[in-house]
Amino acid sequence: MTSAQRTGTVAKPTSPAATLTVLAIAQFLIALDYSIVYIALPNIGAEFDLSESSIQWVVSGYAVFFAGFLVVGGRASDRFGPRNLFIAAMAVFGVAALAGGLATAPALLLAARAVQGVAAAALQPAIIALINTSFSAGAARNRALGVWGTVGASGLATGVVIGGLLSTVSWRWVFLINLPLALICAIGAVRWLPRGRGTTATASQLNVPSAILCTGTVLSTALALTWASSNGWSYGGTQAAFAVAAVLLAAFVLRERASAHPLVDPLLRRTRSLLVGCGSTALYMASVGNQFFVLTMLLQQLRGYGPIAAGMAFLPMAAAITVANSVAARIVAAIGVRATLCLAFVGNAAGLGLLAAQVHGESYLLHLLPGLLITGFAHGITYVSMFIAGTADIDDRNQGVGSALMTTAQYMSGALGVAVLVLVLGVDPGPGDFGAAFVTTAVAAAAGAALAWFGLPRRGPASPGAPVGTGHDAPLADSDPTAGDEPRVGAGTADRSRS
Repeated sequence: MTSAQRTGTVAKPTSPAATLTVLAIAQFLIALDYSIVYIALPNIGAEFDLSESSIQWVVSGYAVFFAGFLVVGGRASDRFGPRNLFIAAMAVFGVAALAGGLATAPALLLAARAVQGVAAAALQPAIIALINTSFSAGAARNRALGVWGTVGASGLATGVVIGGLLSTVSWRWVFLINLPLALICAIGAVRWLPRGRGTTATASQLNVPSAILCTGTVLSTALALTWASSNGWSYGGTQAAFAVAAVLLAAFVLRERASAHPLVDPLLRRTRSLLVGCGSTALYMASVGNQFFVLTMLLQQLRGYGPIAAGMAFLPMAAAITVANSVAARIVAAIGVRATLCLAFVGNAAGLGLLAAQVHGESYLLHLLPGLLITGFAHGITYVSMFIAGTADIDDRNQGVGSALMTTAQYMSGALGVAVLVLVLGVDPGPGDFGAAFVTTAVAAAAGAALAWFGLPRRGPASPGAPVGTGHDAPLADSDPTAGDEPRVGAGTADRSRS
């Protein structure tokens, strides 16, 4: 089998700037849709008479289905071609957003959020695969990833700001705002995304049963934590949901081992940098990613902020994230991805710890703003550097699945993390409960720093033209002696172009 057959043929974009713009807007849309509902949660809960443990599913319903179907979305991207999948998924995403905005019952709203999650699960790996195959490894790809990271992390932060503004009109607009963005992306994809085809049928079979088992595991676990927060750990439903999750997880592992076409390529399971990247994205979401949920509850429930004031309170944090994203790739190039990612997580832990220590204070400027600025800047550096580290040693044929694994870990952690934070906050949270919630997120950030420091190897700054984070030494992954004529992990586009 030739390299082209293995990786699929993807033409380089005729207008790289336009291609990157379309992909960046799509990434902004995915991140925006996760966080934009935070400020609207109280209004949604009031209209549909939902408890706090139930209202979290407006967020978690999106995140759980996003996480559960990401890997099969990555395999579909590799199989059918990222451009084709991008266009189809964007259309589904827009229709689901319309259904959410027009929902007249909570079941309809949660179903629309679930469909949006599935569509986003197809979009996310297609976006990253298009970046990694449209831009040559090295400076061009790192700049593209920097722009992508800037827009993605900023989408999480600005989502709460936009959500606050739109909620003053109606919570329904936090869903309807997706329609014009989805339309722009769909039209832009037809015009500017490079055409290509997927892999041959034998190279990348879809494994839908494994994806269903994975999704069921995450959904059952999140449901168990939700019931635990509202009914207690001894509740029969809680214990039954945990039992179902354990059975589904065991079935998923057994099927992956026995399948001739596993959902996750065995080579990826041995790629060290990818494993560290998956752990980093999970701990990122469990720390500063879920910080948005805690802050939203703090501002509106404890401090009495209205939707606009709560949204505006996030503006300095959004600005700090944007600034950090714009310099992240240069920091990685200067000191290496290991040191960058470790220091970014340390900054996250420090900022979250500061918020925990000052939760009893009433002043926004004195007691909230310093922590928001610290976590905002560290957040932006973390977002870019963790994806640079995690995808550095994945060859083109596995870019869709590799990036999907990282984002799966990210949003699975997001869904489960929100459920844990609901438990920590309790039914009627006070300052001490919010302090405990911030401490919980700070511990996750500290774990991320340890993972980056001890999980990634020591290496010098990247040389000009080399992929950021790879330095001058061997690739992060161990070589696979059974790989035969398959591309070397870490070789990527650059090595194949020299052959």
